[in-house]
Amino acid sequence: MAPPTIAAVSGLMRNVIHYHIDHHNLDNALFFAERLQAHDPRSNESAYLVALCHYHLGDFCSAHNATKLAGMRGTHLGCSYIFAQSCLELEYFKDGISALEKAKSLWISTTSLGKHTATSRATFPDGPSVLCLLGKMYRGFKDQKKAILCFEESLKGNPFMWDAITLLCEMNQDVKVPSIYRFTESLFQCFAPENAPAESRQGTPLFPTEVQAKKASLRNGAVTYDDPFEAHRPSNLQNVYQNPQDDPSDVMARLTRRPGMTSSTTIAADSDGMETPQVAPTKSETSLPQGVHNAEAPPAPIRRTRTAQTTESGILDAPPKMSYRLGTKRGQRPQVHEDGQDAAIQPATKSTVGAISAIERKRTVSGQPRAAEDPGAPQRRSARLNMFKTTSKATTGVSAVGATGTRELKKTRAPISRIMRPGSSGSNVGRVVSGNRKPVEDNNHMDVDHVDQPRGKESSAPLPAVVKQNELESIKTEEALKWILELMKKISNGYVKLSKYEVDEALKFYNMLPPGQKESPWILAQVGRAYYEKADYVKAETFFRKLRHIAPSRTEDMEVYSTILWFLKKEVELSFLSHELVDTAWDCPQAWCAVGNAMSLTRDHEGALKSFKRATQLNPKFAYAHTLQGHEHIANEEYDRALTCYRNALSADPRHYNGYYGIGRVYEKLGSYDKALTHFQAASQLNPRNAVLVMCVGNVLEQQKQLLPALQCYSKAVELSPNAAQARYKMSRALLATGHLEQARQELMILKDLAPDEANVHFLLGKLYKTLNQNGLAIRHFTIALNLDPRASSQIKEAIESLEDDDGMDDSMIG
Repeated sequence: MAPPTIAAVSGLMRNVIHYHIDHHNLDNALFFAERLQAHDPRSNESAYLVALCHYHLGDFCSAHNATKLAGMRGTHLGCSYIFAQSCLELEYFKDGISALEKAKSLWISTTSLGKHTATSRATFPDGPSVLCLLGKMYRGFKDQKKAILCFEESLKGNPFMWDAITLLCEMNQDVKVPSIYRFTESLFQCFAPENAPAESRQGTPLFPTEVQAKKASLRNGAVTYDDPFEAHRPSNLQNVYQNPQDDPSDVMARLTRRPGMTSSTTIAADSDGMETPQVAPTKSETSLPQGVHNAEAPPAPIRRTRTAQTTESGILDAPPKMSYRLGTKRGQRPQVHEDGQDAAIQPATKSTVGAISAIERKRTVSGQPRAAEDPGAPQRRSARLNMFKTTSKATTGVSAVGATGTRELKKTRAPISRIMRPGSSGSNVGRVVSGNRKPVEDNNHMDVDHVDQPRGKESSAPLPAVVKQNELESIKTEEALKWILELMKKISNGYVKLSKYEVDEALKFYNMLPPGQKESPWILAQVGRAYYEKADYVKAETFFRKLRHIAPSRTEDMEVYSTILWFLKKEVELSFLSHELVDTAWDCPQAWCAVGNAMSLTRDHEGALKSFKRATQLNPKFAYAHTLQGHEHIANEEYDRALTCYRNALSADPRHYNGYYGIGRVYEKLGSYDKALTHFQAASQLNPRNAVLVMCVGNVLEQQKQLLPALQCYSKAVELSPNAAQARYKMSRALLATGHLEQARQELMILKDLAPDEANVHFLLGKLYKTLNQNGLAIRHFTIALNLDPRASSQIKEAIESLEDDDGMDDSMIG
């Protein structure tokens, strides 16, 4: 026995590898990928599959090395893409950019959107996917302009490229959401029902060795012998399809069979010349040998006629419903087959032309044989989509075969037509009927030459129903696409607004989502973040608590939840959260941030520093962990180390306003008010709606004796957060210092209701009434302040004793 070819072995191995990849058996896939590479080491496809398995397993170095040669040349898109993905993880940005640019001709105008189903895949990425990856590479390479351009082009090709939107937001770009998620005809055509995945240039079948022409057959009416609806084809016909060379007397098969044509089980295996199988072969690529013939050998070979050349397509295009015999004995009357095809007609030459069924003689305008119908049974979709009127050329072909055959054809057809279609006129007696009813013979029929025209009309009768069904499918697809676009528009608008810290607008969009979407973990986290940015920690905790109930193993955004619990001083809940997160994912930086916050709440600053340092070791680009570490250094009065941590945070994320805020705090404590003001203003520009940042700017201005600008900042902070007691207190103090006594009194009365147990509020009220010469009210509020804060008794007693003295605005106790 001859050894198998390299192509055949490689094809079967690729089948096994894709099987394991699709079923997430990555270790098995890697094992067979290495076997494939050892069998065919010169193939780029082998290197690609090995690298793909390594990448899915998280071994980026091995994936990088496996595709380095082919990826850098740019001759194989799969190798270049996996190589670039590995370069992104390893931060080899320049090499990744070079590989993708060299392979640009392979992906620049490709798209596979809408072509991914349960039975098809795109082995290689399309243009939008590569552009998005290229944008990430340029972003890592610090080329912001090219990165933005790549992300924008990626979204033009595929509006569902979500990470392109998030990265544009991180780069502080103005994302025009309505333009991205606009319904267009080109986008609809990607998901249109008539556009099957097999037509995608990059789509490949789920199992590479299986020839999948099913989708194409829905449009051209062809049914191949691997059609899933044809489960009981007779064995003798299968043998003719698969082994046309077995009959030594089959001269026509040897004359007409084209070399290189194989059965469907070896097509994918023999295609190793391609780097990877792209699309299921079309019918023209998988057509059968043309030597389909009668079971009995003809007396002599005949000239290959036009009718004989269409034998293959005629058999493929006729969807059989029941089994039938391939041929008849000599001298036996031809019979109508039970699957609707007429029996072979014996011409005067007794050649293999007699094996051609009546279906093959009735051809459409495009030259395809017309499939038989069963009026009593529902039509298959492949038959409905391929009904055309016959032409006079088909009629001529009928009479050219022989009068005897046509008369016998009509003898068997007319009674069935009358039975199946009662009340039909005489013009319908020539209708071809498929089914399992036994035909009735009649010897008294007229000639059949005039019958084809009415049959053509009957064939076109179901067209309105087909059109209606296609319209319904298109309407359903259009409605679904519009619904998804509207959903993504709301989510994207909310995300964009939140990235700009426009919290109220973001919450408005998130509240417009359907109930099921609003209860999803990602949306709950976004809403919780929005309330956190508003400093509404109670509501934020509510949403994060619900998130923990729905997704207890989620670690993303848990550093924000732990900070919320820190602000609320919920020590027990914070400790429980940190223990749960460490038990769930001890190697997760968010878990160690929660541990650090729990220790910070108990004033264990050293333990908190160790936890935050562990978080930054796990993810050096985790900006918030660097910021929390800096806060602990400030608590320990280690200002130099705090500055280092805040700068590391800004290096990881230039838009991390907490880093600028931390640096401003350090310089404020060091007395460098100019530097502090610069950094506070930078933080406020990134998050202009944060009342705390605006208040910090005003506080530095007040320290520089710029009371009027400081008063404006405090007023803005109160406007942004009306319930912020500290901002209102500073505003009241500034009003009192600038002589706006009545406004100061109004603000202090509101503040007294917000914080009735705050000693500083009553002390400031006492000073206000002292200025207004209302000594009784002044003594009353000084006494309340003394009871609330006995530690400040010396200052309060001094203020009471000096009621008769005008001591100005000495409020050092609250400074």
